[in-house]
Amino acid sequence: MGGGTGLSVMLRGLKEKPLDITAIVTVADDGGSSGILRSELQMPPPGDIRNVLTSMADVEPLMAQIMKYRFSTGEGLAGHSLGNLILAALTDISGDFVTAVRELSRLFAVRGRVLPAAGEAVVLHAEMADGTLVTGESKIPEAGGRIKRVFLEPSDVEPLPEALDAIRSADAILCGPGSLYTSILPNLLVPKLAEAVVESDAIKIFVCNVMTQPGETDNYTVSDHLQAVYDHIGQHLFDYVIVNDGEIPEQVQVKYAEKGARPVLLDRDVLDGNGYKVIADKLVLFKTYLRHDTDKLSHHIYQLVKDWISR
Repeated sequence: MGGGTGLSVMLRGLKEKPLDITAIVTVADDGGSSGILRSELQMPPPGDIRNVLTSMADVEPLMAQIMKYRFSTGEGLAGHSLGNLILAALTDISGDFVTAVRELSRLFAVRGRVLPAAGEAVVLHAEMADGTLVTGESKIPEAGGRIKRVFLEPSDVEPLPEALDAIRSADAILCGPGSLYTSILPNLLVPKLAEAVVESDAIKIFVCNVMTQPGETDNYTVSDHLQAVYDHIGQHLFDYVIVNDGEIPEQVQVKYAEKGARPVLLDRDVLDGNGYKVIADKLVLFKTYLRHDTDKLSHHIYQLVKDWISR
């Protein structure tokens, strides 16, 4: 469960394992191309869904590049990704966003299922520590304050029935990596989805971000991420937390510090005290950006799931 690039990166490795995967993706995005299509066509935002579909698809690299291609010029086209426009077209043809996602999954030979958390777009609000209210997923990180809580409008949004069924039948439920308040929590704030996760006997795993996110998780430790989930759901949700304990090169830290991001501190004593089982490893790769090592991450997840099933 998640959204953004974090979920996509993890799924690239996980889809290679002998697992039946369902990705449940947030529909709270309101920025960029997704925000424009959402506003003008009255459809759920396609961007996060498109990223996840591409990462789980069994297609040629060129097709993946085409789906991610973003127009840089052209009146009305500049800023749009081709994949978003294809999803918008399929929604118009089929008359339904969920059907559009299902059809594109079939065309792309997606390994598993990709489901929006709900069949309609939701608006994400944030209450800041100083009492200020911020409206819109894309505006929340820009507010510059500490987030007290986030909440959805409508608050009683109905989840997709297939998403509920997937949670209820799952052997494992994973949340993260990704933006804590704008990608992960919006899924868990869909009331019946949260209830299904709480009631599930599946192993529940939280994959923590490597770096803090400016405007969302400034100076957060690993336990701060989990405390935020607890504060919103009111339940101790996860059995395991997977974290990076590999050294991040100084020059990379400097690059990220310029934008206000720092490595997420692993406060193992607090996690142990709260009953979380910690899986720590060197889980980062750096090319242009820091990303999780998908092979190592998927190995740890697969091992946990396999051990849980055979217990």
